[in-house]
Amino acid sequence: GLVIDGQTLNIIFQGGLEEKFLELTQHCRSVLCCRSTPLQKSMVVKLVRRQLKVMTLSIGDGANDVSMIQAADVGIGISGQEGMQAVMASDFAITRFKHLKKLLLVHGHWCYARLAKMVIYFFYKNVCYVSLLFWYQFFCGFSGSTMVDYWQMIFFNLFFTSVPPLLFGALDKDVSAETLLRLPELYKNGQ
Repeated sequence: GLVIDGQTLNIIFQGGLEEKFLELTQHCRSVLCCRSTPLQKSMVVKLVRRQLKVMTLSIGDGANDVSMIQAADVGIGISGQEGMQAVMASDFAITRFKHLKKLLLVHGHWCYARLAKMVIYFFYKNVCYVSLLFWYQFFCGFSGSTMVDYWQMIFFNLFFTSVPPLLFGALDKDVSAETLLRLPELYKNGQ
């Protein structure tokens, strides 16, 4: 890990040492910025996103972390004694830092798996429906007549084929929470 303070970040950004700083950070598993200004924190996140082209996650608990949270792809706010500004600016909010593991490994995995399956289901539904319309055009001699009434099509899309994937997308849990916490490498399967 790398722990860097605000004065050192000032030297890096003013002296044009961003490339060397990035080379150093690539050899670290985590980088912590302490005693730095909100602008410096957001500049580090933007630098990593721009140069390394990776997804960034920022975690903060106060008003001084808002710009860093907003600069990241995913922002997590911790509600605490410093106020609610970080929570209001974040994508996800947790009450304690210890909940981060469950948020990422369990809920992150479930969300990723649900969305992937739901997108596939919607593609399948639309391919089936369009194929049906395509073959109907051969039957009616490409006259442009409609196969189904307008209201039937609305109910088909709304009730019969949209509710199941939405319920599936909201309620499916492919692996139990205990297994996901025990085996963090399962998070990479979806990627």
